[in-house]
Amino acid sequence: MVNGKVVLAYSGGLDTSVAIKWLQEKYNLEVVTLAVDLGQPGDMGAIKQKALDIGAKESYVTDTKEEFVKNFILPSLKANALYEGEYPLATALARPLIAKHLVEVAKKSDADFVAHGSTGKGNDQVRFEVSVASLDPSIKVIAPIREWSMTRDEAMEYAEEHGISVPTTKKSPYSVDENLWGRSCECGALEDPWEEPPEEAYSWTKSPIEVSDKAEFIEIDFIKGEPVGLNGQQMDTVSLIKELNKLGGAYGVGRIDMVENRLVGIKSREIYECPAAIILIKAHKELEALTLERDLSHFKSLLEHKYAELIYYGQWFSPLKKALDSFFEKTQEKVAGTVRIKLYKGSVAIVGRKSEESLYDRSLATYEAADSFSHESAKGFIELFGLPLKVWASRERKGNG
Repeated sequence: MVNGKVVLAYSGGLDTSVAIKWLQEKYNLEVVTLAVDLGQPGDMGAIKQKALDIGAKESYVTDTKEEFVKNFILPSLKANALYEGEYPLATALARPLIAKHLVEVAKKSDADFVAHGSTGKGNDQVRFEVSVASLDPSIKVIAPIREWSMTRDEAMEYAEEHGISVPTTKKSPYSVDENLWGRSCECGALEDPWEEPPEEAYSWTKSPIEVSDKAEFIEIDFIKGEPVGLNGQQMDTVSLIKELNKLGGAYGVGRIDMVENRLVGIKSREIYECPAAIILIKAHKELEALTLERDLSHFKSLLEHKYAELIYYGQWFSPLKKALDSFFEKTQEKVAGTVRIKLYKGSVAIVGRKSEESLYDRSLATYEAADSFSHESAKGFIELFGLPLKVWASRERKGNG
């Protein structure tokens, strides 16, 4: 039997709540819990007290919203990071930050172990454990849910047997994770990819059918790729993201229903609600279209896919990810201006963009009398790009001689 101290990443949900008792019973460990405030709904004070009531020796709560936005969300926004072109990576971005604080509390508490509540077929187990190993390989990781191989029904029965109150029930079996950048929901009725998600699976967004028939127009200001204002009012990024989540959610914006490829090799049906993330990424991409040079824009889009993949796969602290951060940061020097957005019935439409750094020249783009483009110069492009085709065609004719 193992003795000592373990720091458990604690959310107050089913898996981490039963993990407190399991770690005590299985390993005879003194349990310290850490709840990380990432802007998710809920009373963090109540979560702290709940851990103590279940049996934790100590319970910590840390407010990381500013750190989450500055060091995790904004870098991903500058990279327009969307896993498989859809998912803004809310949960994936949070895991390395939680791991960082787990390691810090473990050192502070003189603990040899940290623990998480991830399952054996999810992505988060890899994200937590790779991050911890990157930060301090001497700390050992325990994964109670994976080691016990608990089904959700078994976890709920274990909680009931030990008098542990949890938000998950057999009537509402969803597994939910929330933070500033988005909400994820899985399990229950969502496991059948043919079935439309029940409305009860959503929490942040109204059904597009039920929202107002009147569109709402908003304007977002950016400086160096970072959002700094909403509708002409300067705002800190945390407040701006919260406001966009409310605005977008009221119009049914940000619902994502996707079958994604998990890093452990299975396909999983996930439901996401990410109003602010979808609005900001779309606006940011449009501002880049106005301000980035063509070759830089095209090459950046190739690296964005890899960057999102690295985050999803738990490689936040990898050398490649750090190198890409430097590249993306450099690309943002001229990404400044204002984007006008139309929210309507679940959709986000960019209807205007302007920037003092704009590379758009109306006199070159217009087909009207003000046209200043040198049409004669276009012959050079035809010769340059047409030559390889001419050579190829000539060889084809000789070959068919």
